[in-house]
This record gives sequence, C-alpha cells and structure tokens, in this order.
Amino acid sequence: MSSYTIPETSNPNHLNAVLRAFALSLGVGVIGMSVGTVVPPALFLPLAILEILLLVGAFFLRRRKAVGYTFLYAFSFLSGVTTYPIVSYYLMTSGAQVVLGALASTFVVFFAMAVVGTKTKKDLSFLSGLLLTVLLALITLSIMNFFWPFSSTAMLVYSIIGTVLFSMYVMYDFNQMKRMTITSEMVPLLALNLYLDFVNLFINLLRVIGILSDD
Repeated sequence: MSSYTIPETSNPNHLNAVLRAFALSLGVGVIGMSVGTVVPPALFLPLAILEILLLVGAFFLRRRKAVGYTFLYAFSFLSGVTTYPIVSYYLMTSGAQVVLGALASTFVVFFAMAVVGTKTKKDLSFLSGLLLTVLLALITLSIMNFFWPFSSTAMLVYSIIGTVLFSMYVMYDFNQMKRMTITSEMVPLLALNLYLDFVNLFINLLRVIGILSDD
C-alpha cells in the first residue's frame, strides 16, 4: 500500500466508503461462516487452497488497482467458509465464551490500533518491509504446520507473533490511508486490507485465548 502514499489527507467521503465496504465484507464473511456449517469437511482443504490463490491474485491485481467489489465480497464469503472449521473447533473444545472473548478482544484491539494509526503524526510507511518479512515468515511456518504439526507451545508462540503482526498492520493501514488521496477505485482494495487484518487478528487471538484457557 505504500506505493499509493502521498503527503495529503484522505478524501473523507472515500475513507467512509472504505469503512462501509469493510463492514459489509465482515457481514458477508459471517454469511460465509453460516454456509460453512453445511459444507462437507472434504471440501475445506480445496476451498482453502482456492482462497490462497485468490489472495495471491489480489496481490498482483492491487498493483493495477484492479481489485473490485465483486472480488472483495467473493473473497470475504470464501474466507468466512474456511474460517468456520477453526471457530467450530474452539467452540467444541473451549466453549462459546472463549470465542466471544476473542471476538470482543479483536474489536477492541482493532479499534485501538486504528486510532493510534490515525492519530499519530508519524508516517509509518517505513514498517512496510518489516511487516511483509514477518508475514512471509508466518505463511512459511503455516505451510510447514500442515506437514509437521506444531506443539501447543509452538502454536501459542506462533499465534502471539501473529496477533502482534496484524495489530501492527491495522495501525499501519489506517496510518497510510490517512496520508493518501483515496480514489473510488481504491476503496475495494483498502477494504480488503482491513478485512484481512481483522480476520487474521481474530484467528490468532482465538488461538492464543483458546490455548491459554486449556492450560
């Protein structure tokens, strides 16, 4: 996103449009989770692979600012479907209180980091390289986890790092939106960034709280 950054204030109308699209994408994700309750377990892995392919596609499309609303909501829906097994697992093993606690914590952390990113006068674009490096490292570790499952302690450490990373991404993304001129074409992409921040923050917080509650 730093490639869009210029030292001007966002168009408030377009910033509001980003937040509306982000909120709607969360709603679509919830619908996807409800659909996930009837999806055969055998389909979750292919759907997860499709989700990764869409995310990779979004990475290349973003350079042309070509991510549209259809892509945003389709991805949100698919992400909701593939998030359901994780939520379902912690509902069964840790209980609804843990899941609701993780969700409430996600909203609190997301809001707090959004305020910090918006209010700070410093340009945080220098964090871009560091955040991407840590993100790629976590993606690599998550792939390794498919073949060599982590221990409970290793997953806790992994999830704590993920929680910190996506908290920082929330702060970074809001800081960059404040400093760029947002055009209408950029709205779906920026909303997608916030959606990914929120969902990944929730999943990592859920793992942290779930693991600690079982100890």
